[in-house]
Amino acid sequence: MSTTLSPAAVPTITVDADPRIGLRGHVRHTGALVRRNLLWIKQDPESMFDAVLMPVVFTLLFVYVFGGSIGQSLGGGQDAYVQYVIPGMVAMMSMNIAQGVGTGFNEDFHKGIMDRFRSLPIGRASVLIAKISVELLRLLTATTVLMIVAVLVGFDIDNWAGLFGAVGLAALFGSGIMWIFLVLGVTMKNAQSVQAMGFLVMMPLQFGSSIFAPTQSMPGWLQNFTEYNPMSGLADAARGLMVGGPVAHGLWVTLAWTAGLTVVMAPIAIRKFTKKS
Repeated sequence: MSTTLSPAAVPTITVDADPRIGLRGHVRHTGALVRRNLLWIKQDPESMFDAVLMPVVFTLLFVYVFGGSIGQSLGGGQDAYVQYVIPGMVAMMSMNIAQGVGTGFNEDFHKGIMDRFRSLPIGRASVLIAKISVELLRLLTATTVLMIVAVLVGFDIDNWAGLFGAVGLAALFGSGIMWIFLVLGVTMKNAQSVQAMGFLVMMPLQFGSSIFAPTQSMPGWLQNFTEYNPMSGLADAARGLMVGGPVAHGLWVTLAWTAGLTVVMAPIAIRKFTKKS
């Protein structure tokens, strides 16, 4: 579920009519729009249900349904699988939450909210950056819930610095992939189309990765795909940071994908948002 805005539900934004908006103006406008989104969440707390419930459902599903069998292949049963899958799920949350920004963005267009924003003398990028900022807060909420449930099912947090590093890396990658969903949100005809296209993007990346199971038993061509799959890179880096193991390859794969997605997709999203009729 994504955060949608109601024009009448929260205060309007007052900005200076300056045709040339500098950095300070963009920061001010972004802050005002973030506040507007947060006020809407406060009035509609049900919009946070997915961020709160999704980690609980996925953790219980994968630990208690698949944990025994996959854990045996790891040499330690269900307890070993908990240590393996939780860092992967930290990575998975970044993409699952990112999809919501596209559906919410599309719904805001159909409700006329984005037309109102575009009629105001505010930075166009500020609208999109504010959406990403609020979704990152939802991501941090979902990750916090995930870690609470993880501890309850037996996950050991031995390296707090590594945990915070993994969460920060997931948030960084989430901010990059959100630009894809913003492009989908501004180009697709309705929210259902955004969800369907997002599903086609998410499923191969998530299940063709090392998030849920080791990749050694996969066919050779699929192993080649997983090696440079950003979700595998993020999951492996998070696993190395949180429970120990190699970090370098997963880290540079994640950072490369994040930079590439941001550099390529952010200008496209801003341009399409500005020109959308």
